[in-house]
Amino acid sequence: MTDLTLYHNPRCSKSRGALELLENRGLQPTVIRYLETPPNADELRTLLGKLGISARELLRKGEDEYRELELADTSLSEAQLIEAMVSHPRLIERPILVAGDRAVVGRPPEKVLELLA
Repeated sequence: MTDLTLYHNPRCSKSRGALELLENRGLQPTVIRYLETPPNADELRTLLGKLGISARELLRKGEDEYRELELADTSLSEAQLIEAMVSHPRLIERPILVAGDRAVVGRPPEKVLELLA
């Protein structure tokens, strides 16, 4: 099995659920508490490539920072959205499981199992 990395927020029930699903299968992913150790712009671009989504699709639209930074503005570039997530990691949807060159957002948590098939 490819090494697994989980971008995790222990305060998030979905993130805890994804970690529990993995651990119940005997898997011990490398856990990155991304609020404490946020990805830089290059890491985030790589992660988006593995997810196969745009920066806008990875944004948590319910966060205060989303409104305060006016990130709903469709004229903002991919680079601007990435920089917003680097500066405000709470904006990054979670959890994210990475396995090799693939990744998935674990919402619902069972989605992480897609990478294990």
